[in-house]
Amino acid sequence: MKILELLADGNETIELLTVVDYLRRADIKIDMVSTTGSKELTTSHGVKYQADFLLEDINPADYDGVYIPGGTKGAESLRDNEKVIDIIKDFDKENKLIAAICAGPIVLDRAGVLKDKKATSFPTIKKDLQNVGQYIDDEIVVTDGNITTGRGAAVTNYLALRLVELIKGVDAKEEVKYGIQHSAVEDYFKIRF
Repeated sequence: MKILELLADGNETIELLTVVDYLRRADIKIDMVSTTGSKELTTSHGVKYQADFLLEDINPADYDGVYIPGGTKGAESLRDNEKVIDIIKDFDKENKLIAAICAGPIVLDRAGVLKDKKATSFPTIKKDLQNVGQYIDDEIVVTDGNITTGRGAAVTNYLALRLVELIKGVDAKEEVKYGIQHSAVEDYFKIRF
C-alpha cells in the first residue's frame, strides 16, 4: 500500500511528521507531496522541511490512500486547491483510504466526501464542516468506511496507529506501539487504544 500525504505551508508539525514516522516504522510507503510548487516548506510553527515530491511530478492514481494534516493555514491552502479536491473526490469514488486531522477535515468537507459519514476535527472547525453526516464530539479518532478523521495534534499518534491497523492489521499496530513504547504510556495512564 502506498499513501499520499498532501502538504502546504502552514501544516501542523506534529500532524504531518508523526503519521509519516509511524507508517514508515510499519513499512508502509508514504510520500510527502508539496502542493505549493516548491519542495521547501514551513510548518505552522516555523519548522522548515523538504517534501519528497511536488504534486505535479506524481500520479495520484499510483496511491492507495491520502492523508491531510491540519494546521489552519495549511489546511485552508489544501482546501482551496482544485487539484487536491479532485484527488479527494477520485479517491472516495474508488473507496481508497482517506484520512485527515485537526483542521484537515475542511478539505474533505469541501470535496463533499463527508456527506454520509461520521467525522471529527479540532472543535473550532466543527462550524466549518457544512456537509458532514454526523459530527462526533466525544471521540479522538473516528473511522467511517474509508474515511478516518482525528481531533488534533495531541492525538496524532492515535490516528497514525489507526491507519497502521487499517492498512496492515492489529499485529503491525502493536509492533509500532511497542517500538515507540506507546504501550508503557497506556499502562501508566490505564488507557487502551
